[in-house]
Amino acid sequence: VIQQEWFAVSSHKLANPGQVHECLTAIGRISSSLLQHVVNMADANGNTALHYAVSHGNFDIVSLLLDSGAVDLNRPNRAGYTAVMLASLADIHTDAHRDVVQRLFQAGNVNLRAAQAGQTALMLAVSHGKLELTRMLLDAAADVNVQDDDGSTALMCASEHGHADIVKLLLAQPTCDANITDNDGSSAMSIAMEAGHRDIGVLLYAHVNFRPPSPKLK
Repeated sequence: VIQQEWFAVSSHKLANPGQVHECLTAIGRISSSLLQHVVNMADANGNTALHYAVSHGNFDIVSLLLDSGAVDLNRPNRAGYTAVMLASLADIHTDAHRDVVQRLFQAGNVNLRAAQAGQTALMLAVSHGKLELTRMLLDAAADVNVQDDDGSTALMCASEHGHADIVKLLLAQPTCDANITDNDGSSAMSIAMEAGHRDIGVLLYAHVNFRPPSPKLK
């Protein structure tokens, strides 16, 4: 009954932040352990209130859940996706909501790999052309060189989908390794060329072959 009531208040598209705040406050007064239990309840698909709030773009509710200090930011649903991963695909329309997403990225683990295919939040963002979210994830210490189950990196994903601005952003990261190959032996450059994105292929070729050497420390 508690779970049903909690999801009715917190997890639908038109959920009211005021009601959620009242609910969190009331439960917190009873017990912090009870608050932690209720906030992290999951439905049959493994989704928590945080998963739903992110998916619906209810960032005021996401903020309240973060404020509670009880929410498990890294809990995956049954499909293997965390709220951080879902947030990497969000549409952000206000500065306030941007701040909430950045806060979520900073507090959660941005480098977890999804159970299905092993993709990270960064890979999801770049594959869908989310330049701003890609930048936010990098600011939250997302690892550009993590590989998924196919051996692909975020740079390979961006190259395959033709997102040149994101490729430039990733290459600007000091740790980005453009020479990594996937399970088929393909590099980001060969993937870009095979996908018909010659501009990205040329960009990657120049980066790999003509990048100035790093200055040596004396």
